[in-house]
Amino acid sequence: MADGTGHPEGYLGVSRSLSGRLWRERPADADVVRRHQLNHGLSEPLARALASRGVTEAQGADFLNPTLKALFPDPSSFADMDLAATILVDALEARRRVAVFADYDVDGASSAAQIVRWFRAMGLEISIYVPDRILEGYGPSPAAFRRLKAEGAELVITVDCGAAAHDALACAVEIGLPVVVVDHHLMRPGEIPAVAALVNPNRPDDRSGQGHLAAAGVAFVLLAALNREARRRGLFNAAAEPDIRAWLDLAAMGAICDVTQLSGFNRALAAQGLKVMSGWRNPGLAALMQVAKGQGPASVFHVGFLLGPRINAGGRIGRADLGARLLSTDDPMEAAALAAELDELNASRKEVEREVQEAAVRQIERTSNQADAPCLVVAEDDWHPGVIGIVAGRLRERYRKPVIVIGIDRPGNMGKGSGRSQPGVNLGRAVQAAYEEGLLLSGGGHAMAAGLSVRPDTIPELRAFLCERLAGECEVATAEDGLEIDALITTRGADRSLWTDFQRLAPFGPGNPEPLFAAADVKVERPTALNGGHVRCTLTDRTGGRLKAIAWRCEDTEMGRRLLSEGGLIHVAGRLKPDDWQGREGVQFEIEDVADPRRI
Repeated sequence: MADGTGHPEGYLGVSRSLSGRLWRERPADADVVRRHQLNHGLSEPLARALASRGVTEAQGADFLNPTLKALFPDPSSFADMDLAATILVDALEARRRVAVFADYDVDGASSAAQIVRWFRAMGLEISIYVPDRILEGYGPSPAAFRRLKAEGAELVITVDCGAAAHDALACAVEIGLPVVVVDHHLMRPGEIPAVAALVNPNRPDDRSGQGHLAAAGVAFVLLAALNREARRRGLFNAAAEPDIRAWLDLAAMGAICDVTQLSGFNRALAAQGLKVMSGWRNPGLAALMQVAKGQGPASVFHVGFLLGPRINAGGRIGRADLGARLLSTDDPMEAAALAAELDELNASRKEVEREVQEAAVRQIERTSNQADAPCLVVAEDDWHPGVIGIVAGRLRERYRKPVIVIGIDRPGNMGKGSGRSQPGVNLGRAVQAAYEEGLLLSGGGHAMAAGLSVRPDTIPELRAFLCERLAGECEVATAEDGLEIDALITTRGADRSLWTDFQRLAPFGPGNPEPLFAAADVKVERPTALNGGHVRCTLTDRTGGRLKAIAWRCEDTEMGRRLLSEGGLIHVAGRLKPDDWQGREGVQFEIEDVADPRRI
């Protein structure tokens, strides 16, 4: 392994790669690096990677071995947590009819399943309600609460939604339906609605310091509060106390799939949850893993790329409650049937997504100056609202700028849009400004993602407004757009032991990015274009090593064309992945970016 020092203009001299990015060495304090080496017996590159992620000397042990015992927060530090526990245990003892109202994504499903499983362990079955994202929209509505009330619900627990549902919560008060909100979305000062209890680490008056948790993490802390309250009342004198650690796999699902910052307690939830998941004792997760043809101990890859998309497929293009039902069932036969249905829906989702993405790319490439605009806004009739967010994310990766994808419903004269942004460009703020300007029927979001509703004839005006408003931010973001490299490797040195060493930093996610390696002056051999636009090849260098490599969805990009050409030496940046095909225990290099030394 080389020392990784680079040219002043960029790592390995790369000031502009084939994707237009600057390569940088991820910065680290040299003194902290040395202390990590001494305290934990780490190699210099690994100690540097640890320090570069902001892990101090005092935090090193907990980061490398995150435990619930060391990092679990006091449930009482959350505003309304004790109140919520009191209300829910009251409902348990009174045998009241309780309904969990969940969002339709993985975080909502895994949050709901935890609460259902706790009540079941205490001898009370509660129901699940998940709104249809197309017919009912996001979150609670007055109509949904009236329906639940009419069906006999005496208490509703909203999970991963509800904190901003002011009209629905006002309706609940009006019809006498108590609501406990368990959420994690940002709230504005003075926005706390009148509810029985509202547990949200991002409410303005919360002092827990756990604002980076997904709803599933908040729900897991709620389980601890419920056990504590039930214990205080003596409910475990004659009955077993639920072991909430058995449901850590569900907490990890929400933390990873909701792309939350994996630091502190949240990192412990993900790390310990993956260990629990690896036992595959949850019938739904086991069945889903089987249909996804996954194998081995659970990893962030399994959760984020095999299990999560299938659970989300129910909410995107199928029945919204399938994921929550799958994760909460104890019946293996029901789990197998639900998993098979979700797998089929996921296959359909991928096909719909592919069609929309191809149409969007054609629109961008064929429209004069569209690809050069600061913000891309594409729209077409009948694009499925369940996939436009995914497509916006794919296009953001391809063009490295903010993208909004709008599906138009002509009979309803309505366009529904979803946007994804580039780091450094606050798309949510721009969409909010467009709403205030009268260009949208509704709209909002945060820096990296936004949603909106718009009249089709207003889309050209919206595009012009966003391009003008975001031009300055995009110019700065483009100049600063770069890859942060953790270490320089050779094709001979990139082996299984190196991958295993860096796995001590796992699980990876926001706040703890997966290590990014660079290899200099490599030759591409036997490049092959695969179905889906992927490119597979072998990398060699002067050390004599041969490293299998793949670049995803790049065939029609400059990077893909350069890999397929085989001509001359290149620099590559990417991630090491395990390659266990037929028991070989090797590695594969996933290429993130390519630089041509003749053009940097």
